[in-house]
Amino acid sequence: QAQLVESGGRLVQAGGSLRLSCAASGRTFSRYAMGWFRQAPGKEREFVAAINVIGGITDYADSVKDRFTISRDNAKSTVYLQMNSLKPEDTAVYYCAARASGSIYYPENYIYWGQGTQVTVSS
Repeated sequence: QAQLVESGGRLVQAGGSLRLSCAASGRTFSRYAMGWFRQAPGKEREFVAAINVIGGITDYADSVKDRFTISRDNAKSTVYLQMNSLKPEDTAVYYCAARASGSIYYPENYIYWGQGTQVTVSS
């Protein structure tokens, strides 16, 4: 079993940058592909980015491609989301999650979730 704790969310102006971190407990972190999702008020949780076990393969939602970068450090059991050129529409609670199996794009395929961290982008 793994526990995930996100951090790094805060209020930032449009055009700014943030780096979110997700620290995992337990010794099984390196077995899981990891993903970031976000959920804005009144909207469904949506895929943001994912990274494979080793860290060599990544994928992004079109809305964040070329602005966000996902990475992981298995020695530290941590996954990161570097967010640049932030826009007001990026405002949401951001969650990290560990994938059990299946497509990386669907939250139901992830087995462990963090509590989320709020990112607010002001215009």
